[in-house]
Amino acid sequence: MYVSCIVEDNRAAYKGFADPIRLLLFLDAYRTRQDKEGCTPLHWAAIRGNLEACTVLVQAGRKEDLMMTDNTGMTPAQLASDKNHRQVAFFLGNARRLLEKRCDGNSRIERLAKLGFAPLLWCIICLLLVTYIHSVIMASQMPNMTSWFGFFAWSGASLAFAGLVLLYRCTSKDPGYISTNVHDSQNMKDDEPLLKIEMNNPDLLAGNWSQLCATCKIVRPLRAKHCSTCNRCVQQFDHHCPWVSNCIGKRNKREFFLFLVMEVSAMFITGAVALTRMLTDPSAPSSFRAWLNYVATTHVGILGFLIADSFLFTGVTVLTAVQASQISRNITTNEMANAMRYSYLRDPGGRFRNPYDHGIRKNCADLLINGYNEDVEVNAESKARQDGIGMMHMASYLSQPNGNSHSHSYNRDSNGHAIDLGSSNSSASDHSNHN
Repeated sequence: MYVSCIVEDNRAAYKGFADPIRLLLFLDAYRTRQDKEGCTPLHWAAIRGNLEACTVLVQAGRKEDLMMTDNTGMTPAQLASDKNHRQVAFFLGNARRLLEKRCDGNSRIERLAKLGFAPLLWCIICLLLVTYIHSVIMASQMPNMTSWFGFFAWSGASLAFAGLVLLYRCTSKDPGYISTNVHDSQNMKDDEPLLKIEMNNPDLLAGNWSQLCATCKIVRPLRAKHCSTCNRCVQQFDHHCPWVSNCIGKRNKREFFLFLVMEVSAMFITGAVALTRMLTDPSAPSSFRAWLNYVATTHVGILGFLIADSFLFTGVTVLTAVQASQISRNITTNEMANAMRYSYLRDPGGRFRNPYDHGIRKNCADLLINGYNEDVEVNAESKARQDGIGMMHMASYLSQPNGNSHSHSYNRDSNGHAIDLGSSNSSASDHSNHN
C-alpha cells in the first residue's frame, strides 16, 4: 500500500492536485522516496511549476526534502529554475534558507529565538513607564500638579500597567490549539486500513480536503490554520504576532485587542500630560529659539519620552483600528489576506461574502463578553428570501396605475413561503353614472 501511495503522490504532485497531496501526506505517504528517475513528489511539483503543491509539500516536509537531488543531480529549486518557474524557484530557495537557519530546538539560541520579541516589548513599556513617572509626573523642576490633573496623569500610568497584565495573558494563554492526532505509520499493521483515520468526518465527505493538516494529522475546522512558527493548528487563526510571542486565535484575541486598546489609551494620555507639562513650564523663556534650547537641555527626559511615545502611538493606533474593524465584521487577518483562496468566503457568483458576519452589535458582544465568536454561519437563504419579499412589495407598488392603490396581505405557510391572501382596489375618484 505504501508503494501505491508513493506512486500516487508523485502523480498528484506532477498534476498539481493539492488536495490529493494533502490526503496522501495525511495517510503518511513517504515524501522522500524517489522513483526510477530519482524524483520525489517535490521534484515533480517543481517541474510542473505548481506553487500550491510545492507549498503543501514544504510545509509538511523538512530541510532534507529541499536538498535531495534527482539522477541528474538537481534539487527541486534548480529544476524549477531550469523550467523557468521563477516564482516556484524563489519560494523553494527562500524556504531552504529559512530551514537552514533553524536549529534543532535544543540550543540556547533556538530557545531564545522562540521567545520572540515579547521580552523586548516588556522592556520598552517598562522603560517608557519609568521615564514618564520620573521625568513627567515627579519632575523636581516642574510645578506641582492640581488634583484633577494629577489623577489624569496617574490614570495613564495605570492603563499602561494594565496593558502589561494583558500582554502577559495574551502571551501565556492558549490561542486555541487543536489537539494533534499523530500516528506511527511504522508500527501500523499492513492490513490496517489507513482510511479509517478521520475519514468519516463530515467536512471530508463534503469534499473539503483543504482542511486536512498533514503535520498535525487532523481535520481542522474551517477557519483554523496551521501556524508554521508554533507548528500547531489554531482555531480562528488571525496571525502569529512576534511581539507577543504567540499566535492570535480564538482563545486570546480578546486579550490581544484589549491590550492594544489599553496601550493606545495610555500613550494618548501620557503624551498629552507630557506635552502639557512641557508647554506650561513657567521657567521657560518666551522666544521660540530660546525655548527650544531650554527644552533640549532641561527637559531631556520629557522630550525623549514624547518622541518615542509619538512613534509607537501611530503604529499601535493603526493596528488597533484594523483589529476593531475586523472584530466588528467577525473576520480574521488571515481571512482578509487570503479571501480569494478560501471558497467559504465567496458566494456562488464568486464575489466576497462573509458568512460569519452577524452584525456589529452581536460580533462585538460575542467577543468582548463571551471571549470569542462561534463559527455559526448566517442563514443566507432566509436573508435572500426576506430581500426577495421586500422586492416583491416594491415591484407591486411601482407597477400599479396612477390614481389606484393596491393593498396586498401576505401570510406564510409552514415552509416560510409568502402566500398572497388577496388584494383590494380602491379608486381615487368616483365614476360618474350615465343615464
